[in-house]
Amino acid sequence: MHEDQLHISVATVQALVEEQFPQWRDLPVSGVTSCGTVNALFRLGDRLCARFPLQPGWTRDALEAEAAAARELAGRTRFPTPEPVAIGEPGAGYPLPWAVQTWLPGVVATDDDPGWSEAFAVDLAALITDLRAVDTRGRTFPGRGRGGDLRDHDAWMETCFRHSEHLLDVPRLRAMWARLRELPPTGPDVMNHGDLIPGNVLVSGGRLAGVLDVGGFGPADPALDLVSAWHLLEEGPREVLRKELDCGEVEWERGKAWAFQQAMGLVWYYDTTNPAMARMGRRTLQRLALA
Repeated sequence: MHEDQLHISVATVQALVEEQFPQWRDLPVSGVTSCGTVNALFRLGDRLCARFPLQPGWTRDALEAEAAAARELAGRTRFPTPEPVAIGEPGAGYPLPWAVQTWLPGVVATDDDPGWSEAFAVDLAALITDLRAVDTRGRTFPGRGRGGDLRDHDAWMETCFRHSEHLLDVPRLRAMWARLRELPPTGPDVMNHGDLIPGNVLVSGGRLAGVLDVGGFGPADPALDLVSAWHLLEEGPREVLRKELDCGEVEWERGKAWAFQQAMGLVWYYDTTNPAMARMGRRTLQRLALA
């Protein structure tokens, strides 16, 4: 998926576990198939999951920050989330620190689409409400990634438009961004998951069963987690989510803007290397065009 992507094998994971966490040396190790783009995942027995960053640049401080975010969120919503267990060091030919967390059983929404489930939309609203209820403790958006000023993403969007000319109706999409980028903030920052996409939520029987990849939990634009309305829901359930959250027009439109910004990058970047992510981007853009 990435030009500088690292390769991590089961044998490497086994060697690292045996060397650094001998208490787990007898646990079976197996790779986890996912459409994730940041980490390679491996099961350690039935209750643990090891996460290995796929690109250089990750530091122990970054993994410690993710673990702190996960600890802060644990038990604060009505839905289970992974909890940090340990951080490993480079070794066995793998050059980066890595993390171990608890394993949540279930099926991701990529594989069990809840898009037409109004019950799932109600659950999603409950999740976002719980996230927003966590005290920011005076913290504000740190200035990296999505969740601050929409206009800060103009250069990235221009890159996306340029690379998407053979894939999408770029003139129409440029016009959409020209409108969306001007939307003003609607209130102070609140706590957000930050990446509510299908691969990060677990589904069971059309209901929300768990939330993954919680290391980005932190303060940001109140509209940021509304990306889930377009990444996960069809029209009817989407309106249920909006009513449950009592979203005003500008906040709702800013949620569209963040979903648009994310989706534009997925289509061209993962067009051949991660088709599931590219399809998600296309579907989100289609929903936004019809909304």
